[in-house]
Amino acid sequence: GEIPELKEELNSQYKDKRKDAVKKVIAAMTVGKDVSSLFTDVVNCMQTENLELKKLVYLYLINYAKSQPDLAILAVNTFVKDSQDPNPLIRALAVRTMGCIRVDKITEYLCDPLQKCLKDDDPYVRKTAAVCVAKLFDINAELVEDRGFLEALKDLISDNNPMVVANAVAALAEIQENSTSPVFEINSTTLTKLLTALNECTEWGQVFILDALSKYKATDPREAENIVERVTPRLQHANCAVVLSAVKMILQQMELITSTDVIRNLCKKMAPPLVTLLSAEPEIQYVALRNINLIVQKRPTILAHEIKVFFCKYNDPIYVKMEKLEIMIK
Repeated sequence: GEIPELKEELNSQYKDKRKDAVKKVIAAMTVGKDVSSLFTDVVNCMQTENLELKKLVYLYLINYAKSQPDLAILAVNTFVKDSQDPNPLIRALAVRTMGCIRVDKITEYLCDPLQKCLKDDDPYVRKTAAVCVAKLFDINAELVEDRGFLEALKDLISDNNPMVVANAVAALAEIQENSTSPVFEINSTTLTKLLTALNECTEWGQVFILDALSKYKATDPREAENIVERVTPRLQHANCAVVLSAVKMILQQMELITSTDVIRNLCKKMAPPLVTLLSAEPEIQYVALRNINLIVQKRPTILAHEIKVFFCKYNDPIYVKMEKLEIMIK
């Protein structure tokens, strides 16, 4: 009798009752119960100003839209309406959810709201829309190319908000992985913009930007030195992913640097952060050791004075011990 009761509560005239009913539906869905028969009733709860309730309904839609594509179309009008809502959080939520619903018919309706959101006045909406383009590319690559979304993403690289820039770079990198033709190439103008954004965005934004920069080939040793100078402060970052991305990027640029003094200094600067990573949890140590293994093959002298950190401790997991031994042998 649970489903009929929920159905009744979802159609209640009282807002609080409807909200509690949607929460119960999501709870049932989370533990694996089939509540797809309530699709129409849950969709009717979308017409609300309450952000929490809207999020719950959207969560339900993402889960069941694939098994109920024809019913999912009923939600399209509300999505399109929400993508023009005065509240930027609702605009972003609508576009993000449409991007997560992998139903062809909904994808067609997503294009116009997405184009508007990529040019939205609010940076939160723009950064959400940027990620949505990558999701859309995964569903329908041809549509993304035909509707000019790739160009719109490239335009966002020049955005004045560093988080928008970082998300645009992340989206382009993801698209590049699934594309056979080159999607995004960094030139000197883009380079300057990315280096500026690097100082102001979040740690994961920095990882995306550093990974993109590592693919850039400097035109001469002087430019390579300038890039490395801008990136070196990231070696002191608390997030190990940022440190490893910075190391990768510096090593790439070092290929072009001709001055032995500069190279010696860079090796000196890179050693302490790499050593610090080896005092983290075993899982992080393992990732760091795998990276150090590759680095040592390229630059054998980089950790020559730090051999002690590779001595095995009694409580090291076996996979960490194996990596340490392999590095010492080299």
